Amino acid sequence: MSYHLNYLFLGVFFVGACAVPVLALGLARLIAPRKPGKEKLSSYECGVETSGDAWVQFRVQYYLFAILFVVFDVEALFLFPWAVVFREMGMAGLAAMAIFLGILALGLAYAWQEGVLEWD
Repeated sequence: MSYHLNYLFLGVFFVGACAVPVLALGLARLIAPRKPGKEKLSSYECGVETSGDAWVQFRVQYYLFAILFVVFDVEALFLFPWAVVFREMGMAGLAAMAIFLGILALGLAYAWQEGVLEWD
């Protein structure tokens, strides 16, 4: 009997998890004031009227730099837990981390060779 109760609990939890955001968004849509005007529909940025086109193209190098930052930031996040359990993992853990860092070093060398890290 308890086996089926586990699935019943899971089903109730799933229905609740789906219903709460739907009800909250529906309630907000019902009670939100709707008075669009010129000021509400205009773009607002830093208290200054906007000028020019909003579609400005950025160099791809900025995006590549940001992606590299995220990759090496995640690398640091992987290094901390590994360092905590380093002694328990033994040589297998050391080899796995060496492979991981080697792949990232190759990626960094490739990005450096392609000139991604140069900020012109």
